[in-house]
Parts: sequence; C-alpha cells; structure tokens
Amino acid sequence: MNDGILSVFIENILNTTIVDNGLYTKYNVKRGLRDISGKGVLAGLTEISEVRGTEEKDGVIHPIEGQLIYRGIDINKIIEGFIFEERFGFEETIYLLILGKLPNMQQLNSFKELLSQYRGLPDGFIRDVLMRFPAKDIMNSLSKSVLSLYSFDDNPDDTSLENILKQSLYLISNFSLLAVYSFLIFLYYFKDQSLIIHNPLKGHSIAENILHILRPNNKYTKLEARLLDLVLVLHAEHGGGNNSTFTNHVVSSSGTDTYAAVSSSINSLKGPKHGGANIKVTQMMEDLKKNINDWNDDDEISGYLSKILSKKAFDNLGLIYGMGHAVYSLSDPRSVILKKFAENLAEEKGLVEEFNLYKKVEQLAPKVISEHRKIYKGISANIDFYSGFVYRMLEIPQELFTPLFATARITGWSAHRIEEIANNGKIIRPAYKSVAVEKEYTKLNDR
Repeated sequence: MNDGILSVFIENILNTTIVDNGLYTKYNVKRGLRDISGKGVLAGLTEISEVRGTEEKDGVIHPIEGQLIYRGIDINKIIEGFIFEERFGFEETIYLLILGKLPNMQQLNSFKELLSQYRGLPDGFIRDVLMRFPAKDIMNSLSKSVLSLYSFDDNPDDTSLENILKQSLYLISNFSLLAVYSFLIFLYYFKDQSLIIHNPLKGHSIAENILHILRPNNKYTKLEARLLDLVLVLHAEHGGGNNSTFTNHVVSSSGTDTYAAVSSSINSLKGPKHGGANIKVTQMMEDLKKNINDWNDDDEISGYLSKILSKKAFDNLGLIYGMGHAVYSLSDPRSVILKKFAENLAEEKGLVEEFNLYKKVEQLAPKVISEHRKIYKGISANIDFYSGFVYRMLEIPQELFTPLFATARITGWSAHRIEEIANNGKIIRPAYKSVAVEKEYTKLNDR
C-alpha cells in the first residue's frame, strides 16, 4: 500500500481518536487504573502475595520501606533461609507460590524430582517449532512456543484444577529451555554463529541449568548460579495488579486454556513499559559512562541526569530508567536485596568501580528528579536498576533479559491463574464510557 495513503489514514485516526485529557478528570477515570499518586484501583483479592509501600496510622497514609510478601512470608526471610542453608531457592519459591505453603525437606525433594520429570520438550519440537520460524525477539519465540505446546497436549482445554496444575508445572519446568534455546537459534539464524544445544542436567537447579545450556563450555561459578537463582526468586511474583499478571487474570476469567493465558502474559511482559526496563537501564548507564569524565564527581553525574530529564541526553524521552515504582516509595525490597549480592559478584568480576557508579546514580537520581518533576511520593531504585547490571556480570545477553524475567514470573502467572479458576469468579469486564459526539448518518453520495 502507498505510504502516502497510510499517512492520510493516520491523520484521520489522530483527528477522531484522541480523547481530551480533561474528560478523564471530569468523569473521574483512573488512567492506567491508578490514581494520581500511582496507587492502583482495587480490582481483586488474592492470597498469593502482597506489595507494600505504605501503611495507615490514625487514618493517615505514611510511606514505609518497601515490603514484598509471598504467601504471608516476607521475601527477606525466604531468602535468608535458603542463603543460610547454602541451597538454591527458586524451586522452593515455586512450591510456596503455587501450593500456598513452605515444603518440608521430603516435600521439596519430591517436588524438585517432579519438575525434573516434566523437564523436556516434545520430540522434534526444537527442529519443527523453534527452528522453523525463528524470531528476532525471543519473547515472540516464547509466545509462539507456548501456543504450539497446546498441540502436543492430549487434553489442552481441560480447565480442571488438576489439569491446570499439571500444565503449569510443565510450563514452569520447560520455560528456561524455551528461552535459552530460542536465543541460541537466534544467534544461529541472525548472527551467523554455530548452534550448540545442551540438554539440561538432572539433579541441577533451574538457575544452574540456564547457565549450563547457555554457555558453550557449560562452565559457571557457584556464586554466579546462586545470584541467578536469587534473581529468579525476586522476579517470581509481584501481586495481581502488575500488567502481565492482571492480563492472566483477565484472560483466565474467560475460561480459556492455560497456553493461551500464559501466552497473553508473555505478550504483555514484552512491552517496554513492563518487562524491558532493565535493558533501558543498562543502555542508559553505558551512555552515561561515555559522557562523563569522572565517575566520582557528583556534580558531573547530576548534570548528566538533568540532561536526561530535560530530553537532551540518552534517548531524549526524559526518563531516568530504574527509578520509581507504582507502589514502592522509600525503597524496593527486591532492589535492596539484589544490590547486596551484586556487590559480591562485582568484586569477583573486577567491576567494583562500575558498581560504585551505579550506587552514585541511585543516590543522586531522586534529588535530581525532585528538582525537575512534581513528586507525589518518594522515589527509589526499583529492581530493574540493578538487575541488568547483574545479568551483564553473568554474561547474559540483553536479548535474554526479559525472557529470564518471564522464566521467573511464569510462577506468579500460574499461581494467579489457578487462583482465578479456583474461585470461579465472573469474567472480568470493566466499563468504558463513550465520549463521542453523536452524528447523523450521511449517505455515500452526499459525503
């Protein structure tokens, strides 16, 4: 089609589609389902997790240090438990979020064995699905792959809790394989690199197997595997209101199958406003390093951050990525935890100077933002600020940043899908008010 015609169509769309911002205020519409302070509209109830950024005292809302609660247990306590016992924690977190309680040793070992039994793609799947139509974006490959697995399921449309649990555990077990294999195939088709497919190892954690199948030599350190495991735990769940999880609730409420629901969540997470923020942080920090001379000069760093906010630096969009959150204000507990362990890996990798630069930006950015923007609540670094740096230290390419986010978050998606189905709720259907002006129909020859 002629591009000129499309330009005319776009002009028509802009003239007939843009809603006057004042109407949102007039009709008290919470855009993005959030109020002016960022607090989400209450749309559901959940037993799975809680994200806390405030508390109420004497009828007044006060900001607090951020808290993330999995099934009633503070995330800090969960992490302290498996770190102290020097074991991996993601599989235990899957058990907790899906089944609602912490397992004992026997239950955990049996559960890990079950996940291991589920781990493995159908015969020919890599060749016939992943390699046949490779994608430049791994998230698209993941979405396609999950939908394709529907065809390999003997009972894909059975929405009984038992079958949904079985499907969910199968997808959780194989999601990291889909992500990493899709990336390796991407390298083969689009980067002209050799294709080496490693099988996952039995008895190894999901984090260990990711590094094992990703790296040509299969080598990784204990600290690398434990830090990746920690990242998976921190990304596993974040309430029912985040975009991809809410998408899963909405789609699941229609009664559709597990593969369609999970694919919808993947497509939501692909959006740069949701899952791609850590890539933006990494790119922003690389640009910062090129444009400042002294990494210890607070004034020079603050000046660069001011240029970003003034749309005169980096991508000219006026955003300091990795700063601020819809719920957290004083701190994001995931960022606080990840920062501690990132420092240890930075020392192992000889990247302490760069880690200190990240700390400088984290310290200076809130003050710079407050000087340029009207602030309704506190600003602090979110998990995206340090996660990209951690991935880079783990030699994980940017193309896998969001797919690994999805590898963790499918646990939360699955838990919420099970909860939606178990509670037998109504199909989710919010209201939209039409503000279009009514017009008379004009016959074709009179237009």
